[in-house]
Amino acid sequence: MSFISGRRTGRRGSRRFTRRDLVVLGALLGIPLLLDIAIVWGPTLASVVLSFTSWDGIGDIEWVGTRNYTNLFTNYPQFWPAARHNLLWLAFLGLVATPFGLLLAVLIDKGVRFSRFYQSTLYMPVVLSLAVVGFIAQLVFSRDQGALNALVGDTASPTDWLGDPDLNIWMVLLAAAWRHTGYVMILYLAGLKAVDTSLKEAAAIDGASETQTFFRIVFPTLRPVNVIVGVITVIESLRAFDIVYAVNHGRNGLELLSVLVTDNIIGEASRIGFGSAIAVVLLVVSLGFVVTYLVQEIRGEKDR
Repeated sequence: MSFISGRRTGRRGSRRFTRRDLVVLGALLGIPLLLDIAIVWGPTLASVVLSFTSWDGIGDIEWVGTRNYTNLFTNYPQFWPAARHNLLWLAFLGLVATPFGLLLAVLIDKGVRFSRFYQSTLYMPVVLSLAVVGFIAQLVFSRDQGALNALVGDTASPTDWLGDPDLNIWMVLLAAAWRHTGYVMILYLAGLKAVDTSLKEAAAIDGASETQTFFRIVFPTLRPVNVIVGVITVIESLRAFDIVYAVNHGRNGLELLSVLVTDNIIGEASRIGFGSAIAVVLLVVSLGFVVTYLVQEIRGEKDR
């Protein structure tokens, strides 16, 4: 009997795929791969190539080498303010919104009363697009009919929260952080639910406080979640577009690299080559942050 079962096991292990199996596997793997190439990597490579050309989308494509990049860094005054604003987005979401989302996740994980209600309420902004968040920001921060000025009672000389270049970037960041915090909270809450409770109990027996337990035991176990949150924060910061375009078309203090790409490619100038150069710069910056962060996390995981 053992010999017969061994022969059956060997036959099962050496079973080859039929032609139908290969067709199904090819369809399941090939179609998503082709869509990814056509929708993501195809336009990406096309942008890289077009960044070295001058093209208005209609006439002939003229090869200009690195002239677009030279003009971008030296003769395009909107570029550096937009780059600073993108970095400000990254700093604000990474150093303010993300830690606040982690704090909310820790508080809800402790089992406070009405935790389900808090969790649903805080997550609700995540289902909204940034464009909708931008319209909500206009209702709150508008100069004449905004809820904030009405609440403050500043009717004689109302503050122009969205029109003042020194203030509007911070108001928009608050609105974006409102959405980002709920997303981060859900991710960390899922990670906290997976932490082994015996680790916390062992730390409590050793006399560790809740703060010590969190930073020395719980937070290190959240390393995979930290990687996901870090990458999402970088991507959200550098691809921000909807909210500033909904507020004032990304002008008057709200310039971002994504807005400059749109203005140059589909604007009246139709400078597709120049707009592609800005898109390539944004791509390189995004990949630089993401790859550096992932490499550090992988090295840290190996050292553990």
